[in-house]
Formats: sequence, C-alpha cells, structure tokens
Amino acid sequence: MLKYLAALKARPHWLILVFLIPAWVLFMSPFSQPPAAAGQESNPEEQLMLTILHTNDEHGALIPHSAAVDYHPFRENPSIGGYGRLGTAVAEIRQEKEAAGEAVLLLSGGDFIGGTAYSWLVPLGYAPELSLKQMIGYDAVIIGNHEYDYGPQVLAGYLLEAGYPEAHQKTLVLASNTAPPPEHPLAKKGLYRESALLTLDNGLRVGLFGLIGEDAVTVTTANEPVQFTGQHEAARNAVEQLQREGADLIIALAHSGVDEDRALAAAVPGIDVIVGGHCHTALKEPVLENDTVIVQAGAHLQYMGRLELAYDPATGSVRVRNEENDVPFLKALDHSVASDPVIEEAVQAYTEILNEHIIDRTKGRFEHILDPVAFSDFQIPDYPPLQETPLGNFITDAMRLVTAEKSGHDPDFAIQANGSIRGSVMPGTMAHSFGQISFYDLVELVGLGKGQDGYAGYPLVAVYLTGDEIRQVLELAVLLEEVMGNTFFLQFSGLRYDYNPDNAILLTVPFIDLPLPTTRAVISAERYTGKGRQDLDDDSYVPIEKGDDALYCLVTDSYVASFLPFVGEMVPQLDFVLKDQDGNPVADQDIDQLIVHVDGDELKLWQAVVEYAANQPPGDSDLPEIEPYYALTAGRINPVWTIPLVLWPALMGLALVMIIFYLLLRRRKRRKKAL
Repeated sequence: MLKYLAALKARPHWLILVFLIPAWVLFMSPFSQPPAAAGQESNPEEQLMLTILHTNDEHGALIPHSAAVDYHPFRENPSIGGYGRLGTAVAEIRQEKEAAGEAVLLLSGGDFIGGTAYSWLVPLGYAPELSLKQMIGYDAVIIGNHEYDYGPQVLAGYLLEAGYPEAHQKTLVLASNTAPPPEHPLAKKGLYRESALLTLDNGLRVGLFGLIGEDAVTVTTANEPVQFTGQHEAARNAVEQLQREGADLIIALAHSGVDEDRALAAAVPGIDVIVGGHCHTALKEPVLENDTVIVQAGAHLQYMGRLELAYDPATGSVRVRNEENDVPFLKALDHSVASDPVIEEAVQAYTEILNEHIIDRTKGRFEHILDPVAFSDFQIPDYPPLQETPLGNFITDAMRLVTAEKSGHDPDFAIQANGSIRGSVMPGTMAHSFGQISFYDLVELVGLGKGQDGYAGYPLVAVYLTGDEIRQVLELAVLLEEVMGNTFFLQFSGLRYDYNPDNAILLTVPFIDLPLPTTRAVISAERYTGKGRQDLDDDSYVPIEKGDDALYCLVTDSYVASFLPFVGEMVPQLDFVLKDQDGNPVADQDIDQLIVHVDGDELKLWQAVVEYAANQPPGDSDLPEIEPYYALTAGRINPVWTIPLVLWPALMGLALVMIIFYLLLRRRKRRKKAL
C-alpha cells in the first residue's frame, strides 16, 4: 500500500484527481443504485414511494420494560418499548404518508414470541403477540426460532387462535424454508405462506418471502418434527416465483442475523431489501450488499425501524431516501411516544389473564406481574460474555439451594447456559420504583421453554454423575466455550475450577470439522462443601479428583440436560451417562423422569429464581435485599494461561536437540583434551 501511494504521489496532480474523484463519489454514496439504462429517463414525478416500518425480536414485550417498574404514563422515565407506544408511532407515520400519497408497509423479522411472562399465555391457548400485531396493522411477519419454544403443535394452535388461515388478509405469516410433515397441522391448514405479492395503493407491486437462518435453526429448541430446507435455495425459488408474478420490489424477511443476511444478498440476486432479525442488532444505517439494503431494529421494541424508498418504474432501480428526507433509520420507542389507548386496553386485558395465571402458579404469593420481589441498589449483570457473571452465580445458586429446600434432592452442583439467561437484573431507578426488582423483570430473564405439564418454563432436573464425570462436564464446558461461543458457555454453582482455554482443542479434523479435545484443559477443580450460598472461604472446598467414582447430584434445567449428553456423544472422549439417585443410567429420551417435583408440580427454573430472590435477607426497604456478593463475580470459573499442550512436543523436541548438541560439544572438548 505504501508503494502504491508513493507511485500516485509521483504522478501529475490532474491524474490523481481523475482517479480520486470517482472513487470519492462511490465511497460517499453507499446506497446509490445503477444508472438508468440507455434511452430511459428517470422522472421523479413517476417514482413510487414506499416507507417500510419494521421491528424484530419483540419477544413478548407487550409493556414498556427494562425495568418495567420504572414505567410511568405521564413522567419522563427510562423504560423502553411496549406495543402501545408502537401503535402510536405506526399510526402517526401512516397518517403522514397517506397525506403525501405514499405507501407504508409494517413488517416483523420474527421472534415475536418468547422472553416475557406474556408468552406464558401461548401454551394456555392465547395469542397475545400476533393478535396485537393485527390490531396495530402489521402487513407481514415471519416465524423465528422462538415461535417454536412450545413446540410446533402449540404454534399451530397459536396461529389458529389468531385467526389463521383467514387472518392472512390482515397480517401475513411467512415461512419459505419451513418443512413440516404433510400431515402436521402446521402444513395441513395453510397457517403460513411461503411468499406473497401485495399491490399497494400507489400501484407498487411488492413481493414478500420469509426465511429462518442457519444459526436460528441450531438454537431452535422444540421444532421436531418440523425441518428446515436450505436458505439460499428457498430464497432463489421465492425470488423467481415473485418475479414471474410481476413483483416490482422484492423484500425478504429473514430471521438470520446480519452476517447471514449479507451472505444471502451476495448469493441470491434480485432481493431489494432484507428486513432482518435474530442477532438483535440495531442498525443505525442499513448495510448494503450486492445492491440489497439490509436493515434491523435491535430487539424488545426498543426501536422501530424506518426505511424510506423510491422505486423508479422506468429503470427498476430503488433509492434509499432517508437522508434526503432527514429521517433517521431507527425511531426510539421511549417515553416521548405516548401509548395508543386502544392497544393499551387490549394489553391490559391480557395482563389480567396473566395475573390470574401467576396467582395460580405461585399459590397466591404473587398477584401481579409488577409486584416487587426484592430490592437491590446495584445491577446484577449477565456480562461480559464467555466469563463467569454475577447473574450466572445468582441463578445457579438459586437452582441449587431452592431445589435442596423444596425437594428430596440435595444438589452438590448446578449448571446453567448463558443462552438461557436473557439479560441482566435491572432494578428500578425512578423515585416511585428505586431498587425494586419486579416479578416481570425477573422472570423475563429465565422464563423460556415448556415442561411436560404443559406450562411455560423449563423444569429443573436432578441428575447424578460421578466425580470423574463432573470433571468431564468441566472439560466439555471449556470445549463448548471454544467451539460454540457464548450461547453455550456454562455457569456453575457448588464448585470452582481453573482451566487453560488454549488447551481445549488438540486439533480439528478436516472435512468433518470435528474438534478433538485434549481432555486436559481443566487444571484443577474443587467442590464447595459449605452450607448455603457458595462463599470464598478456601476451607470450604475439597478437590474433585480424576477417577472419583462417588455419585454427586447436579441440578440443571431440562434443556441443558438434553444437550449436554448429546454433545458428549459427538465427542466420545467426553461422553458421560446421566443417572438417577440410585446410580441407574437414564436414557436421553427418559430425562423427563428426572424432573424435580414439589407437591406434585414441576419446579420451574423461573420459580427457583423468584423464590431465591424473595428469600434474600430483609433490609431497610421492607423488601428482601439482594446480597452485595452478587454485585461481582466470585472466582468460580478461572482461565489460567499455561504452556499449551500442543507446544509440549515441540518443546520436548527442542530440549532433546539441545541435549544432543550439549553431548556432542562435550565429546568434542574431550577429544581436544586427548590430543
């Protein structure tokens, strides 16, 4: 590069300008489109205007939250989102554009279910999220991975409750690469469509199709027997079909993440816009890839995306016009946006139903989703990634200690994966809410999944492993961190360990991309033998030795319990067998028999966390107060960098060479002396 710049410097100045000016124009126009074809002229008055409003990963966030206790209808407050605010924002822009004779589409990039307690209504037979989207006026949504949280059978019932297939006339549900068996309700009743062509009021013909991405498929927890076809092939087929039908503009709704969206745009020509989701990225400016405009609006309705386009019928080109209209690509749904009263009334109706459910599930201990459970004057973070976190410690302590308190098990250890922890504990910050941690804010972090009882929330399971197998679990945790990232990073209670991340993988087998673990990444591991919350006293720990065949109780949730043995089977060096308390092996398909029950009911992960928070010591606030211990980490998971194992052969070889050299040198000196 330096040589190239020096060569330019040596050339005449006019030549430099000839080179730089076109480059500068291209660089400063990231959303420019190809020029009109020869003989065609672009007439601004004939251009068709379209505004795309979009959200994604709403995750059941019906009310303003983060923290929900901070919300106040009349005062400035830090709460974000809420369907009421969204309804107002959409209505205002529609009114503005209708007056200007411009078209508007409202789209969702998927994962409208899953996350808050409102989605607990889904397995009970309600469809709050999609019903509200119809009221607000969404034109199309797609099915993301969390729409399968309660299984495809429940998803089919959800869509029926929301009025499908007739409700496609209000809000399209799209899924182009979803393949349920022909006899499955999801396939038989036409509850979703692969693509659709809409003719807007200004005559613009817009083609729509939806995809679920590769990464989203890998973290879909309960999709069987539904399968998913290749994204790029499905996209090509959809684009070709929509082009045959005469689409002027083609929009893909993709629950894939920005990286996969870029790969899709590069591989499949003909897509004008990708409305994305899954990775929760708030794109303040669109990403341009192969003339495809990619947008995404974060998550949890913190923002509503706004993309303003102009379509030129003479050239078929599309122009982004946000900058010329001085319109930002993201609109914050904060306190400055009032709530639509009609939408608020509908949300309140669902809140009353949810409150009745909570009274039933907590046996009257909590009566409202915003009831304060505990007090804290500090946040309990779930970050940074790929590390022990304070919230990971709080949750795993809750699992271990509440299970011990309420069941016949006395767990030695507890495990939770970061992917099941959905954020940080954010106490209230307003005068009316300071320090309060509400039921809603707490269960939003751990409320995913469904049990065998049909109710929302992963149940806790108590499994038994030998000490040697616990060491293998720790080795597996290190491997998961290196291979699968933060989603599968494991948090622990009841132990502490040191490990060298560089010793996780010996090598990766080419072609099949299979990592071979060293099984020597864990340097030391110790079991906590004290009572109550795991403390820092060294006298409370004893080593977990290799070869230890004693049985120990480990509590986790049903999701983690299902994937740990599966990963172990893929990596035979780390395989282990889940057992019951008598030491009898339990097959993968029989894990449900290990579910922890209290008075005949499944003990849910969310229940353990709420109970633990409510059982914290009382304080001056008249609420249980979270111990300061949980403001920081506690030395449970400790990366320690030593010499990587892969270097030992090289070091030994070097040492051997040095020894031989030394012996040869010594022999030569002896010969000289002899002479």
